[in-house]
Amino acid sequence: MEASTTFTENPEAAAAMTSSRPMGHGSVRAYDWIGHHADHRPGREAVRDLGTDRSFTYADLDHRIDALAAHLTSLGISRGDRIGVLAHNGVEYFDIQFACARLGAICVLLNWRLTVTELEYILNDSSPMVLIHDTEFAPAATELQQRCNIEHLLMIDGGAPASPYETALSAYNGTPVERVAVTHEDVITIMYTSGTTGLPKGAMITHGMNFWNAVNLGIPGGIGIDTVHLNILPLFHTGGLNCYSNPVLHAGGTVVILKTFDPAETLRVLGDPAQGVTHFFAVPAPYQFMMQHEDFADTDLSRLRIAGVGGAPCALTIMEGWTERGVDLAQGFGMTETSPACIFLDPSDSLRKIGSTGKPLLHTEFRIVNEDGGDCGPEEVGELWVAGPNITPGYWNRPDATADAFEGRWLKTGDAARMDDEGFVFIVDRWKDMYISGGENVYPAEVENVLYQLPEVAEAAIIGIPSDKWGEVGLAVVALKPGASLDRSTVIEHCVEQLAKFKVPSDLTIVEALPRNATGKVLKRELRATFVAEDAPKIS
Repeated sequence: MEASTTFTENPEAAAAMTSSRPMGHGSVRAYDWIGHHADHRPGREAVRDLGTDRSFTYADLDHRIDALAAHLTSLGISRGDRIGVLAHNGVEYFDIQFACARLGAICVLLNWRLTVTELEYILNDSSPMVLIHDTEFAPAATELQQRCNIEHLLMIDGGAPASPYETALSAYNGTPVERVAVTHEDVITIMYTSGTTGLPKGAMITHGMNFWNAVNLGIPGGIGIDTVHLNILPLFHTGGLNCYSNPVLHAGGTVVILKTFDPAETLRVLGDPAQGVTHFFAVPAPYQFMMQHEDFADTDLSRLRIAGVGGAPCALTIMEGWTERGVDLAQGFGMTETSPACIFLDPSDSLRKIGSTGKPLLHTEFRIVNEDGGDCGPEEVGELWVAGPNITPGYWNRPDATADAFEGRWLKTGDAARMDDEGFVFIVDRWKDMYISGGENVYPAEVENVLYQLPEVAEAAIIGIPSDKWGEVGLAVVALKPGASLDRSTVIEHCVEQLAKFKVPSDLTIVEALPRNATGKVLKRELRATFVAEDAPKIS
């Protein structure tokens, strides 16, 4: 496809955008979503930040983006440079993302649940020049600046006019910076996911991935100019940023942001006609917590057109509970690496196809592949592979991990799946050892590395076990050195110092030795058979 004409507000800006880098044959230009809507519908509300009680039109948001881009330029930020973000939900995420887009820079979204030690690895790997952070994380940011040689810090303070962040924006003189021409192939975001080797991998998210996700989700989700989406998930997570916040901004709708999830507050916002929420997305746990809240039965949910659920399997009781209130949950499958929309179950099939993630979205393909590399037939279990323009080009600084993740153009998801005779996909197990706790991926190798720091531990393995509250939690299965002793509280306290809370194992069991195969690999399927029996009680 030949390059198309860039949208811009004036010929001079167009010349600036096209002068920075020629587009290669076959490149597709990435357009400025916010600039477009600011030109066509400047007075329409773009973002409603409930955490700071602020509202921004598309013209407001466009101005903030220009102001931040100008400030970042003054700090020396240019094409390809990284900007770290360590913050709670707020309009700033959109300021930063789209300012980076105008500069050709890359935003690195950081999980604020991680420890300083965990963040240190990520920041040394991505090498941002600037770290933008909430005032709450100021001590961590200062320490990370020293550990990771970060040139600049910029602090957010809840929208306070005197805060460093808002002061930087207010200093803007109104002269737009020179915009860099970017294409769908350029990286806009790096999101770090836990790796099977115990170290996080930075999934590169391109402008094209964001665009195709907006198309893939926007059509079945009915997203348009009149959409009002409530976001409760962390915006550092692909579920928060891309289900459905970015697609809504692409369409010219309104994103309503809560700083963090609270069942009562979320139900209040969903039921408030003045908020007018039409779209909502969450992992199963928030739906469960809201369903168990005393206000659930009386909340007016009639305005909800789409309530999406993903990130982990959704229990039948949750599906039925919301259906009884007139809301059919729209299930789907995706990964950070797939932008994330990949497979989607239409709400009309939600109860007929319980347990299914649906069928592939418009611009995505899938295969279910057996161990010999061939395609599985109906009801045969294999590994789910996906392909399409919504798939990551790979991992930052990790060509080895990129090579391992792909077979040609096919991304190997690491999930075991089957397809029924109607073409509906069912995720039946983890192809790898990862488990999901509260919507967050946990890779046992990372936790096991921390367990091995304990001098009493000879062997260690982590498996996911059922939890009524979190879906799954970790069970530490440990063999001790001769004469050693170890209790649960010691293990938990040690892990809390080293790991984010959702990665900390919930319980401990001591065994004489871990089961291994002839090559020495731990047989986790045997551990699951022993400790995750069908009638085993769930941990709350």
